[in-house]
Amino acid sequence: MIDKREILEAASTLSLLPNVVEKDYVLGWILSGINANPVLANSWVFKGGTCLKKCYFETYRFSEDLDFTLREASHIDQEFLKTQLSEVVRWVADQSGLNLPPDQISIDFYNNPRGKPSCQGKIGYRGPVSPSTGGWPKIKLDLTADEIIVLPSARRPVFHPYSDVPAEGIWANCYAYEEAFAEKVRALGERTRPRDLYDVVNLYRHTDARPSAGVLRNVLKQKCEFKSIGLPTFETLVSHHTDLEAKWAAMLGHQLPVLPPALDFWNALPEIFSWIHTGAEAPQRIIIRPDLQEVPIYSRTLPMSIPIRTRPALETIRFAAANYLCVDLVYENRTRRIEPYSLRRTADGNYLLHAIRSEDGEPRSYRLDRIQGASVTSQSFSPRYVIELTATGPVPVAESTARPRSERTTKRTKRSSGSYGPTYVYRCPNCGKTFERKSMTGQLNPHKNSSGFQCYGGYGTLVRTKY
Repeated sequence: MIDKREILEAASTLSLLPNVVEKDYVLGWILSGINANPVLANSWVFKGGTCLKKCYFETYRFSEDLDFTLREASHIDQEFLKTQLSEVVRWVADQSGLNLPPDQISIDFYNNPRGKPSCQGKIGYRGPVSPSTGGWPKIKLDLTADEIIVLPSARRPVFHPYSDVPAEGIWANCYAYEEAFAEKVRALGERTRPRDLYDVVNLYRHTDARPSAGVLRNVLKQKCEFKSIGLPTFETLVSHHTDLEAKWAAMLGHQLPVLPPALDFWNALPEIFSWIHTGAEAPQRIIIRPDLQEVPIYSRTLPMSIPIRTRPALETIRFAAANYLCVDLVYENRTRRIEPYSLRRTADGNYLLHAIRSEDGEPRSYRLDRIQGASVTSQSFSPRYVIELTATGPVPVAESTARPRSERTTKRTKRSSGSYGPTYVYRCPNCGKTFERKSMTGQLNPHKNSSGFQCYGGYGTLVRTKY
């Protein structure tokens, strides 16, 4: 188990309460225990807001529950769940050192709105910052066995940014990205909660991962038909606007370092529903200070050459970018309010943050090693350029200048202008087949897998960049 200091430092960096960060830490280990259980690993499909945070977007709102769709209805059983969850917590306790007594497992059964049995489990724990006496903090598991799963599930790595992450990582069997997105739109239409509004808008804003409108609409239609509800539209949500704003802070305030204005998220919905129902795309933004010789570099961890002392500020900047919030940047002993857009690396090894100065709209670049601090403000902005700080996984870092001429291959002169630059290799999350792209577009069409069977494409995972 990690020590208390690591939780407190993370909480300070993220501007969150220590118990919120501790719960995120425990959630990762519970997912690891479920993945290690041969009975549950493939039959429980992870979904919901925590799935988005832990498996798709590291810079996201913190969540508290684990939601699963069970492929086997027989798993909704008191004896079965008690046995399997006891095995999970024993394994996790052995591997992590967390205190997870089996007698702190509770299971409550109920009938869902369709009259089918579902259940809610709770797992008590004590972690690095939990009080040693008093009540036990709980991890809640929502389990249902009669949800429709439209697409093949995806095996995804779990973001566990703590020092005790296993060498092989943590993995989870979860909803495909398109299905997770459609499920959130369905939930927004059916129950209209603030966190669903936050999730839908955030998913739409991640343009690098956005599926085609047709695919999303098809999945959404099947999910709504299964629930016997109509396809949600902006018009069907209008009556809930006042209630959403009233509950915005209470339901989201503790999960985010700074709460964005509810109105900004509400105002994003007309464009989103127009895209879903008609396929109408929003106007495409250009890259801030585009350079034809820039080489994007993606990594699951930040490059080691980024100074440790600047990493907390960078995480703050990433969160602000994802939520369209301005940043007060302390740079060379002065504070500047900026709109953050991109981080790139120069040929001499320096890292530059590209931004817009809020006061006059002027583009500016800031050396990362000279940033003295950063704080998120409540001032929102409408992006003028592509925000490159919100890709799936950790921050993308792009070369700001080309490699020395002596290192370039002469074969480039034989290529067409459209083949200049890097090649991006994406892996299908369902069958493992890889595809090469000249642009950073991970959308994969249906294709034959290595066995000759048809595979639904979905959104591929970037595995490497070839130069």
